[in-house]
Amino acid sequence: MGFIERMKAEALKNQKKLVLPEGTDKRVINAAKILADEGLVAEVWLVGDEGAVLSAAKAENVKIDGRIKLVDPTKSANIDAYANEYYELRKAKGMTEEQARKEMMNPLYWGAMMVRKGDCDAMVAGAVNTTGAVASSALKVIKTAPGIKTASSCFIMEKQGTDWGYEGSYILADCAVIIEPDANQLADIVLAAADSCRSFLLTEPKIAMLSFSSKGSASHETVDKVTQALAIVKEKAPDLKVDGELQLDAAIIPEVAARKAPGSPVAGSPNTLIFPNINAGNIGYKLMQRFGGFEAYGPIFQGFAKPVSDLSRGCNTTDIVYTALGTINKK
Repeated sequence: MGFIERMKAEALKNQKKLVLPEGTDKRVINAAKILADEGLVAEVWLVGDEGAVLSAAKAENVKIDGRIKLVDPTKSANIDAYANEYYELRKAKGMTEEQARKEMMNPLYWGAMMVRKGDCDAMVAGAVNTTGAVASSALKVIKTAPGIKTASSCFIMEKQGTDWGYEGSYILADCAVIIEPDANQLADIVLAAADSCRSFLLTEPKIAMLSFSSKGSASHETVDKVTQALAIVKEKAPDLKVDGELQLDAAIIPEVAARKAPGSPVAGSPNTLIFPNINAGNIGYKLMQRFGGFEAYGPIFQGFAKPVSDLSRGCNTTDIVYTALGTINKK
């Protein structure tokens, strides 16, 4: 069973509530219809000016009824509760009650607060807004998960019919958010990716931390960063199967692993690959996609206290549906 099939099966079983803050975009509206019509969500909420959302939905022949819901922050009975909660979160940074109420009118912040308050289980945005705007709303409202200070992202890479990774799939991180993580941030990426592996591959993680060096074969500060991050991870999660630093061939090829990293608990058979920086991560996933024939799903945010994901502004309706499926199933 492939990633999309797994996520559809989980979605049908779990019946989560999803918020899509960009409720006037036709791609978002049509994605909401697919998710609702196929029973993949209990509810999908579109956020925005009521008249504008209804007009946009009508133009796409989509009815706002049944599983598809609409909320206009300026008319919602939740405005006082949401604004007060946001004020409490941000008052130490100088925010006033008036500013909190005004900022809560922003659909991104409204959607994030729906997730924080438990009125929805997950948020997906970015079809209209920048990654920075989506991440900012999530960091200010949803916050990062306990024990993790760094929000990052992952890709699910899949090549069905092969033995790569776990049943043809890998988790790759971080390929889209943290440009040059330090050791502590890299450790956070590892811990978040472990949760992503459990959510998306439905198996326990086996994590390889990649480098141009394998077990001290080269000396450099970037190698030291990986080994320092590994030590932090082992202290925080001593039972996690993780190892590094490993060159890619030592990580994924059993024969090379036996020579370069004998005795490693993951070398030769990892299902999760951690890159030392975004340069390597972005290049790596695109090489797998373009030369290796892997399907790439993501990026999906990780490390947040509750599920939230970003979209490319060039996304299509199918991209939104697939990202939504991954996000609502994020544990």
